[in-house]
Amino acid sequence: MDHKKRAVLLTTTSFKVVSLLSLSILSSISAPVMAKNILDKLTVAEGFNVSLFADDVENAREIAVSDKGIVYAGSMKAGNVYALIDRNQDGVADEKILVASGLKLPSGVVIKDGDLYVSEVERIIRFKDIDNNLNSPKFEVVFDGFPSETHHGWKVLGVSPTGELIIPVGVPCNVCAENERYGRIFSLNLETKKLTTIAQGVRNSVGFDFQPGTQTLWFSDNGRDMMGDDIPPCEINKVSYSGEHFGFPYVHAGTILDPEFGQGKDPAKYTAPALSLGAHVAPLGIHFYLGKQFPQDYQQQLFVAEHGSWNRTKKAGYKVAVATIEQGKVVKYTPFLTGFMQDEQTFGRPVAFAELADGSLLVSDDYAGAIYRVTYPQSK
Repeated sequence: MDHKKRAVLLTTTSFKVVSLLSLSILSSISAPVMAKNILDKLTVAEGFNVSLFADDVENAREIAVSDKGIVYAGSMKAGNVYALIDRNQDGVADEKILVASGLKLPSGVVIKDGDLYVSEVERIIRFKDIDNNLNSPKFEVVFDGFPSETHHGWKVLGVSPTGELIIPVGVPCNVCAENERYGRIFSLNLETKKLTTIAQGVRNSVGFDFQPGTQTLWFSDNGRDMMGDDIPPCEINKVSYSGEHFGFPYVHAGTILDPEFGQGKDPAKYTAPALSLGAHVAPLGIHFYLGKQFPQDYQQQLFVAEHGSWNRTKKAGYKVAVATIEQGKVVKYTPFLTGFMQDEQTFGRPVAFAELADGSLLVSDDYAGAIYRVTYPQSK
């Protein structure tokens, strides 16, 4: 594929930053060198283009799009939440608004009924009618009963088909004894504030989505470290019933007994993955593509962001791939957006997905501090 098909021309944009109390407009900000250079490294599937939607979003994690097309991003390590606005509808954000700062690892963001929900380590906060209150954003705490440990303590957010918040809580360790407060995916009833366990035996899920049609919950899970380069696999799982157990800390990837906690355990009593990935590839965000811009083969299929390894002799992951699902089973797993790592050098690390109204796909990158926009121009 030639350079023009891999990347579109990056234009310098100006951003505006809004504090919690007042607006302060910054002068034009050139795109960071890292984000500029990475487009030349990336290769996307044939027929697609990849460009920069935003290039100055420090540690960009989960992203969400409102009905007005405003893109919200959690900036985990920076402690910030941003709103990104494409005023002229050219596919590039030209305004950046600081919605909140000083938060504790605000990784997760989701829009529900016009309100923006943001996850911190111990709590979930809400900005009501966020699109219409960007000049003076204020939040309220809607739940504050989560553990305080920061190890795997950052959280992603989603909304179930029945309107509850979905919130995974990772374990505060590499591997440790089972505890009902950790290693689970919960639903939170916003009226009663009741937590319900949807899935357990989950080490650290940093992405999930509901399959269109069946409304089955699928989620990613990061495998444990310190068992060598090639085991255990990271996982993509699907939930068949509430409270289903996926094996951690006893059994990994359906068959591998944990050396510390697996003695005497029967792997058959735990649910095996729907898809076993490479060890240490660190799948984070997953997303069923709902748009119509992409070709039929990609519609309603599962995009996976492999954030990339750290506990491995040679790096693995660092890509976006597509899991093709037929009748509830993964039949193919295909690289889609690659080049984030080359010759052991890291240029970016994909995290999460969101869709714009035109069907283009946004991909966040917490390493390059960027959000990419993937399009399929032939559809027009």
